[in-house]
Formats: sequence, structure tokens, C-alpha cells
Amino acid sequence: MRCLFVIVLFFIMFCESSGARGVLNKASFESLQADRIVVLKSRRQLVLLKKDQVLKIYKIALGRYPQGHKIEKGDSKTPEGTYIIDYRIDRRKSKFYRALHISYPNALDKARAARIRVDPGGQIMIHGLPTKWTARELNHPNLDWTQGCIGVTNSEIDEIWKLVRNGTPIEIHP
Repeated sequence: MRCLFVIVLFFIMFCESSGARGVLNKASFESLQADRIVVLKSRRQLVLLKKDQVLKIYKIALGRYPQGHKIEKGDSKTPEGTYIIDYRIDRRKSKFYRALHISYPNALDKARAARIRVDPGGQIMIHGLPTKWTARELNHPNLDWTQGCIGVTNSEIDEIWKLVRNGTPIEIHP
């Protein structure tokens, strides 16, 4: 896992230096399914991968207090660790445009919270914008505006929705 993280980080730096935002043309991009998601919190980036090939890189917003791992409900931190996308919520059932649920808390998160006697929280998602707000009003992606989730624009969550299936692993790094 650490090796893949280094490869992804190197590729992102290469793309940024060359001005690229992804490596595939639109037709091939839309025909692929991601088999992994990597989130680099310090870089505010979500990377979709297929067999270690970068499909797309998105600029993201995080929880209002982005540094460090989520410990308890209400701390507005985005968790760090390995999870899966376990279900999705469309705009009819959410206060956000669309959302992919992340399987936080995992067993390690629950054990940590139990040791310090706090509720680890939940409902961590990759989601679009709140239904009554625009990216400009939220200053997205320049401002970390979520309560611990990973925020993208509505058009970006539409792409991610198509490219990511339930069961896809997601690694969230500091």
C-alpha cells in the first residue's frame, strides 16, 4: 500500500507540473470503472485509479478541521485509513446533490473510540454540494466546508458516481 501511495503521489506531482488533470481522453475515461480511490488530505485531492493507472484527479474540500484522524462524532475531521464505498444516496434522500457512503467507522475506529469512551460518529461520505448552495457560495474547493466528509462539485460527483461501484476500496491519507 505504501508503494502505491508513493507512485500516486509522484504521478500527481508530474500531472501538476505538466498542467494535466488526468491521463485518459473523455471516451476512454467514461468506459472505465475505478478499482480504488486514494484521498490525499494534505493535497486536497481525490484520485480515481484502475490497476494503478490514474483515471482522474479531483480537488476536494474536507471537514472544517482537516488535520488528524477523526476520533469522535462532531469533531469535523475527515477520517484516515482504509474503508470501502458501501452504499450511495441520491438527491431525493439527501441534503446533498448525491453521496457515496464511506464505511467509517471500521473496527479499529470503533475500538479507539470505545477505549476513550466516545461515539466515533459515522455518515462520512464523498458528496456533491448541499442542495441550496453553489460552489461559489461555499468557496469550494478553497474552503474546507464539510462536517468531516469529502466534498466535490455536483458535476464531479456525477462522474465519480458512474466510475465507482459499491465495494470499491478507499484509502484516506493525511
